Amino acid sequence: MKFRHEWKHEINAADKLVLTSRLNAVMRKDAHSIDGLYHSRTLYFDNIFDKALREKVDGVNMREKFRIRFYNGDLSYITLERKSKINGLCNKISADLTAAETQKIVDGDVGWMRDDPRPLVVELYAKMQSQGLKPRTIVEYTREAYVFGPGNVRVTFDYDIRTGDFRTDFLKPETLTLPIPNCPIILEVKWDEFLPDIIRDAVTLEGRHVSAFSKYEQCRIFG
Repeated sequence: MKFRHEWKHEINAADKLVLTSRLNAVMRKDAHSIDGLYHSRTLYFDNIFDKALREKVDGVNMREKFRIRFYNGDLSYITLERKSKINGLCNKISADLTAAETQKIVDGDVGWMRDDPRPLVVELYAKMQSQGLKPRTIVEYTREAYVFGPGNVRVTFDYDIRTGDFRTDFLKPETLTLPIPNCPIILEVKWDEFLPDIIRDAVTLEGRHVSAFSKYEQCRIFG
């Protein structure tokens, strides 16, 4: 299991202008984005005890969360993800889902998952049964992404973060989401074994420090 380093910083629009001018000089835009941007819609899982939320708020050292995600309204490519964090390092594994399979999970029709050939689908099923995980809320945001080969570095800006509140039918484009009040722009820096100095210098801002910001936590603002 390979883990990656991850920094998060809460910044403002002026900070972003400074950083993007630097990053455009040393990094390239993610080739899979549209003009450097993604629109992400994600469905997060939790249980009636808010296990994932509480572990994040309490700073539990070893924790995980499950989510289903697609980008730019494209339902032909949907992924189930499990993100784990141990000692501040992150690991993510994923499995593709079809729109029909995703809708079944949203609807609570999960029996088929038990014997699925994809281990992550079986794992989610097992934890839905043992921990009571179920779809909890939708998280939406716009992402601007940059990549750098050495160190496998990825730098992203996430903004216009919106919550689905208690809504979970995230495949429907008409499903309403609401903006998070006073939400900052989130700078994320991820890398493997090392972070090149040229990138470290480019993303450094005086007075900005690593934060523990969670989009899922913020999107639970209404309950």
